[in-house]
Amino acid sequence: MISMKQSSLCPKFEKAMHLLSKRWTGLILHQLLLGPQRFCSIEVALPISGRLLSERLKDLEKEGLVHREVYTDSAPVRVEYSLTDKGRALEPIIKGIEKWAQEWIELDQKTVN
Repeated sequence: MISMKQSSLCPKFEKAMHLLSKRWTGLILHQLLLGPQRFCSIEVALPISGRLLSERLKDLEKEGLVHREVYTDSAPVRVEYSLTDKGRALEPIIKGIEKWAQEWIELDQKTVN
């Protein structure tokens, strides 16, 4: 029998929710669904500071969701980020949240402006 103090959530589900609920993580993954992108492109597309974007990309890379590719054949060195197979597996979930939001989320005037 599980006591009331013990979590009945699966530890893997709990870890996934913690990872995906970090601020900006979902939007970064959504942006990378468009294909490989340079840091500056992601930064321009999202209202996020460069420091926080760098931190989130490192977290996602550490978890195996994002691949960081360094191209040394150009000056300055070019770095591109893309989703791994593990990251791309989140596409139906992200698209599902996007569809749900379109149908059910209403924005107030402050959010729109």
